[in-house]
Amino acid sequence: MEDTSEMVGRAFVDHYYHMFDNERASLCSVYRETSMLSFEGQKIVGDRDISSKLLQLPFDQCRHVISTVDSQPSSPGAGGGIVVFVSGSLHLPGEEHHLRFSQMFHLIPTTPGCFYVHNDIFRLNYG
Repeated sequence: MEDTSEMVGRAFVDHYYHMFDNERASLCSVYRETSMLSFEGQKIVGDRDISSKLLQLPFDQCRHVISTVDSQPSSPGAGGGIVVFVSGSLHLPGEEHHLRFSQMFHLIPTTPGCFYVHNDIFRLNYG
């Protein structure tokens, strides 16, 4: 039986990558002014700058295929955040090889059943 953090983590991952692949401009809604993204070592702060970075990626279309999703409560006594770790591959049109990636999200609750991304760390996995 899945615990709440696993169910929320899986639902978030499905939602996030669906938006990334189909309506990337909408991703701004999952971040806040205090959110932080580390993208291949580049640090970006704030929902506007994170959204701008994601919209400036050198491809318009892509498809994420998720291999694993691991979720854990981050601080049960302090508001119920959730840490989510994702691995998978990124499929780009016209590219023969898929790009393997790992991504970690720290989700913070806002209202019951709603979360925002406070921390997001993304890395391509080479080799």
